Amino acid sequence: MTNTTSLALQPAALDELCINTIRFLSVDAVQKADSGHPGMPLGAAPMAYVLWTRFLKHSPSDPHWFNRDRFVLSAGHGSALLYSLLHLTGYDLPMEELKQFRQWGSKTPGHPERGLVPGVEVTTGPLGQGFANGVGIAMAEAYLGARYNRPGDTVVDHYTYAIVSDGDLMEGVAAEAASLAGHLRLGKLIYLYDDNRITLASATPVTFTEDHAKRFESYGWHTQQVADGNDLEAIDQAIRAAQAETDRPSLILVRTHIGFGSPKQDTCGAHGSPLGEADVKLTKEKLGWPVTPDFLVPEEALAHFRRAVDVGRQSSSKWEEQMLIYEQKYAELSRELRSLINNHLPEGWDKDIVQFPPDAKGLATRAASGKVIQAFFKNLPGFIGGSADLNTSTNTELKDAGNFESPLMKQGDLQGAAGGVWGFEGRNIQYGVREHAMGAISNGLAAHGGIIPYSATFLTFSDYMRPSIRLAALSELKVIYVFTHDSIAMGEDGPTHQPVELLAALRAIPELVVLRPADANETITAWQLAIQLPHRPVALILSRQNVPTLDRTKYAAAIGARYGGYVLADTSDAKPELILIATGSEVGLIVAAQEKLQSFNIAVRTVSMPSWELFEEQSQAYRDQVLPPEVSARIVVEAGISQGWHRYAGDKGVIISIDRFGASAPGPVLLREFGFTVENICEHAMALLKK
Repeated sequence: MTNTTSLALQPAALDELCINTIRFLSVDAVQKADSGHPGMPLGAAPMAYVLWTRFLKHSPSDPHWFNRDRFVLSAGHGSALLYSLLHLTGYDLPMEELKQFRQWGSKTPGHPERGLVPGVEVTTGPLGQGFANGVGIAMAEAYLGARYNRPGDTVVDHYTYAIVSDGDLMEGVAAEAASLAGHLRLGKLIYLYDDNRITLASATPVTFTEDHAKRFESYGWHTQQVADGNDLEAIDQAIRAAQAETDRPSLILVRTHIGFGSPKQDTCGAHGSPLGEADVKLTKEKLGWPVTPDFLVPEEALAHFRRAVDVGRQSSSKWEEQMLIYEQKYAELSRELRSLINNHLPEGWDKDIVQFPPDAKGLATRAASGKVIQAFFKNLPGFIGGSADLNTSTNTELKDAGNFESPLMKQGDLQGAAGGVWGFEGRNIQYGVREHAMGAISNGLAAHGGIIPYSATFLTFSDYMRPSIRLAALSELKVIYVFTHDSIAMGEDGPTHQPVELLAALRAIPELVVLRPADANETITAWQLAIQLPHRPVALILSRQNVPTLDRTKYAAAIGARYGGYVLADTSDAKPELILIATGSEVGLIVAAQEKLQSFNIAVRTVSMPSWELFEEQSQAYRDQVLPPEVSARIVVEAGISQGWHRYAGDKGVIISIDRFGASAPGPVLLREFGFTVENICEHAMALLKK
C-alpha cells in the first residue's frame, strides 16, 4: 500500500510538495533497484507535474479512453518519472510495482513498455523513437478528426505531448520526423525539451552546439524558451501559448538541471547510475524531504494527484454523451468510428478482391500487391500509409484517396499529389525520403488506435527502419511493411540495392511475421493475413520481376499460405523421394524443376513456404505432414543467404542460396550466374539422390 505519512515539517506549498513527491518516488525506486536514471526525474519533475496536473486530459480509471491526450516519454531512460506519475494519478500501478523497479516480473521495466502497464502509450528507450512516435500519434488524431468531426460535433480532439531529451534531438530519426511534422503543420503536437545540457558521457557543448530553437523554427515549428525549469508559471504559460499556436507543432525548450538538488547535479554522474545512499540522504535534506521512510507519499500530495481520477471520469463520460448525440446525427459515421476504436474489421472488407487467373508470364508480386490494395482499401477507412518517395515503384498509392497534407497547403503548389480528397483526410502519406521516420511514425499511428498503418520501401532499405520494426514487434503493434525489390533479381542497380541478407535479418526479429508470397494469389492471402492478424506487425516481401501466376486447379490453393508452408504439388507415389522448398519468386523455379524431375520418374514434392513464423506456429503433426522427417533428400531455393534454412533442409539437404553480395547486371543474367535455374536445381537433385 502507498505510504501516506504526512510530513512533520514546516508546511510547503502544495506544488513543491507534489513535485518532490515525484522526485523522490523516482529516486527511491532507482536506489532500491541499484539501477536506473535518477537525474532526469529530479530535473524534469516540475514540467511533468505542470503538464500532468494542469493540462493532460486523461482518465486513470479508463486508460484506453479514445479521446484522451497522449503523453510520450521519449526520454525513456527516465521511466521512474513516468511510473511515479502513473501511480500518483491513480492508474493501476501499485506502490509495490515501484518498489520492484527493473526487477523480474515487475510492471516497471527499465524503459517504458506499451501493454505492460496502463498509461504507457508507446515503448521508448532507443532515443528518437518516442519523438517520432508522437508525430505518428498526432497524425492519427488529425486524420480521424478530419474524417469524423463535424461542425459543432468534435468527437476526435486531443493533444499529443512528449518530454524529449538531448539524445532524442540528436538522433537522425527525430530530425526526419521533426521535418515532416513541421511540413504537415501538426498544431496539436507539443513537446517539452528537457534541456539539461548533459548526456551520458559528456556535457552537450562537447557534441551538440547548434541553436536548437532556430533548427526547429527552420523545420516549421513554433518554439519557446523557459529559462528556469522550476518556474511553474513560465512552463504553464508556455504550454498555453503552444496550444494557441494551431498551425505549427511546438517545442518548448525548458532549461533544467539534471540531478537537481543532488551532489551530482549538472554532471554526467547523475544520468545513468543510482545516487548512492549517502547522496540520496543529502539530496532529500537539501530539498527539505524526510530522509525516511522511503517511497513517501504525503496525504496532501496524493489527494491532489488523485483528483485526476474524478476529473478523468467526468471527461470520458462527457465524451460518451457527445458520442450519443453524434450517433443520432451521423449514424453511419458513428458506426464506422466505433468499429475503428474497437479494432473491428468491417464484414466483407475483402469482398472486392478477385483471384488472379493462371498466367505463365504472370506479374510481379509488387504489382499484384498494388491491385489487391486498390480492391480493399475503400472498405477499410483506418487503412492509411505511404512510402519513402517510392509509390510508383512499390505500387502503394491509394488511388483517388488524396494526400495527407495540412489543409493550409495549397494543392496547386504541389507536384505529384494524389487525386481525391485534400487535407488531413487524405490517406496517402508522402513521407519523402525518410525511412527512419516512416518506421517510427507508423508505430505512432498504430499506437493511437483506429488506424492500420502501412509503409513501403525497397527491402534493401529495411535496415533504416529496423529499430522501429523491432519496437513494433515488442509492442505488439499492428503495422504492415511493404518491402519490394526483394532479391538480386532487381538487377542493374547492383549489390547496394540487392538485399541478400535482409530476409534473414527480418526473420530474426521475434513476433514479426515475414511473408514472401510466391505469386499473385499468394499475395492476396498475404494481404488478408496482414490485415487480420491482431497485435503483430507483418512484413510483405515482394518481387520486382514478373513471376508466373500458378494454375490453382493444378496446384494447391493459395490459401495454404496462411499456414506459413504448404504442399504446393505432390507426387502420386505413396511417399516423395525428394522435397523442393522455396519462397517468393523462387517457387516458380521449383515448380518447373519438379516437372523436369518427374519426367525422369523421380517422385518430387514441392513446398511453398512464404512464412517461417506462421509455419512454426502450426502443430508438429501438420509440419511433419508437409515435411516428413523420413524424407531427408531436400533442396531449399531462395535468392538470399542460407542462414536459418538448415532447419528445413536438414543435415543431408542442399540449400541453393547466395551467401555473398550480388552484382550489377540484368536480373535474369544474375539469376543464371548465381545458379537460380531449373538446370542447377535438377543437377543438385540428381546428385543428392545418388548419395
